[in-house]
Amino acid sequence: MRIILLSCFALLLSLEAKKPNVLMIAIDDQNDWIGFLGGHPLAKTPHIDRLADRGTAFVNAHCQSPLCNPSRTSLMMGLRPSTTGIYGLAPWIRTLPEYADHLSLPQYLRKHGNYRSSTGGKIYHGGNGRRKTDKEFDEIGPSSGVGIRPKKKLVTTPFGNHPLVDWGLFPHEDKDKQDFKVATWAVDKLKDKHEQPFFLSVGFFLPHVPCYATQKWFDLYPDDDSVLPEILRKDRADTPRFSWYLHWYLPEVRLKWLEEANQWRNLARSYLACTSFIDAQIGRVLKALRQSGKEDETIVVLWSDHGWHIGEKDITGKNTLWDDGTRVPLVFAGPGVRGGQVCSQPAELLDVYPTLLELCGLPANKKLEGHSLTPQLKDARSPRKWPAITTHNAGNHGIRSENWRFIQYADGSQELYDMRKDPNEWKNLADDPKYEKVIKSHLKFLPRDDKPPAPGSRARILTVEKDHVIWQGEKVGPEDPIPGL
Repeated sequence: MRIILLSCFALLLSLEAKKPNVLMIAIDDQNDWIGFLGGHPLAKTPHIDRLADRGTAFVNAHCQSPLCNPSRTSLMMGLRPSTTGIYGLAPWIRTLPEYADHLSLPQYLRKHGNYRSSTGGKIYHGGNGRRKTDKEFDEIGPSSGVGIRPKKKLVTTPFGNHPLVDWGLFPHEDKDKQDFKVATWAVDKLKDKHEQPFFLSVGFFLPHVPCYATQKWFDLYPDDDSVLPEILRKDRADTPRFSWYLHWYLPEVRLKWLEEANQWRNLARSYLACTSFIDAQIGRVLKALRQSGKEDETIVVLWSDHGWHIGEKDITGKNTLWDDGTRVPLVFAGPGVRGGQVCSQPAELLDVYPTLLELCGLPANKKLEGHSLTPQLKDARSPRKWPAITTHNAGNHGIRSENWRFIQYADGSQELYDMRKDPNEWKNLADDPKYEKVIKSHLKFLPRDDKPPAPGSRARILTVEKDHVIWQGEKVGPEDPIPGL
C-alpha cells in the first residue's frame, strides 16, 4: 500500500510539474486587415478568427517599433527600443556587449522550464538568431523568404526599384512559396514525439512585399475600389513637419504615383490576397496541433511585428507612429486563457514575454519591461494602467491608451487623436488647449531611457542635432525643404 501511495504521489507531482507547450506564430507586416480586428470590411481570415474565438483577442495591441528588427528584438528580449538603442535594421542585439548574455524568451524557457525550442521562418529579423553561434534555439528550421518569384518585377516604381517593392498576380503554385514550406515544416514538427515541453516559433513572411499571390487568393476580393481603404485627402496637413522624416520614402509622392500608375487597387488586392494565403497556412498549422492531441496542453500566441499603410495618411508602407503603423493582431489561446473574449485594453508586444512566463508557471524575469497580460486573459474587462508605447528613432514616441493616440516627436511637436470619435486619426487635437490634461496624462508614460542609435545602426535612422536633423544621410535644417519633396 505504501508503495502504491508513493507511486500515486510521484505521479501527481509529475503532472503538477508538467509545463504547457508554446506555439508562437508571427506574421510579417500584418496590419489590422484581419477579420476579428475589423480593419478592412472584406478581409477574409477564418482560421485566425477561429483562434481568436477560442482564446482572448486583443483589439488594441501595438508594436514597440514600426520596423522589423527593433520590433522583433523588443518582443524576444523584453526590452524597449529606447532602452537598447536598436531602432533600425541593424545591429543584431548580440553584437552589443551589454546584451550578449541577456536571456531571450526561448533561452529563458530553456533555462527555467526545460523547454526545447525550434524556429522556422522569420522570428528575428534576417539571419539573426538562426546561426548556431547565436544559441537562441535548439533547432533551426527553414529560413524566411518569398519563395518563387516572377522572372522580372511586375511593378516598376520611381523609388529606387528595390526588389522587395513589388506585388501582384503571376502564374505559380502555392506549394512553391516559402511560407507554405515553413507551414509544412511546422506541421511535421507537431507530429513529432516530445519528451520535453516545446516552444515552437513559426514566422511567416507575407504579406510583406513583394506580396505575390495566386489566382485563388485574388478571386476572394473584387477587382474594384471596394478593396481600397478609406482615406482623407491631404490628411497630413495638420501634422507636424517632423512626422515627414520618419517614413522610408516620401509619403505623398508614393500615393500619388500609385494612383497615376493605376496600382493602388492592385496593391490593396495583393495585400489582402496574401493575408488570406497566410491565414490558410496558419490554419494548416493549427489543424496539425488539433490532430496531434496536444491542443489542450499548448498555449498559442499569434502576433505581427507592426502595421502597414496602404494609402492612409497619404502613405504606402510602414515606419509611422499612427494606428495603421502600430496596430497589430495579438491573440492568446490555450491553458490559462479564457475563451471567447475580446479585450480593448491597450496591450504591447513587449507583454508577450512576461505573459508566457506566467502562463507557463515560470519565475518572473525582473529585467523585462513589459507587463503580463494574464489578468486580461482571465477577464478581458480587467483594467490596465499601462498604455502601449511605440518608438521610432530616438525621441519619437506614440502613446496609445484605450481612447487616445498621443505622439511626441524628437523636436517636441505633438499630435493627439480621440480614437472614439476619430478612429482614422484625421483631426489632430494637440494644439487645442482644452486637451491639455489629456496630453499631460500621456506624457508621464514617455520612456525614461531614450538612448541614441546603438553602434552599428543602419537604415532609416534619424538623428537630431541642435539646429538640424540627419535624415536619410542628409543634413536638413528647420527651413530647408525635405530632400526630394
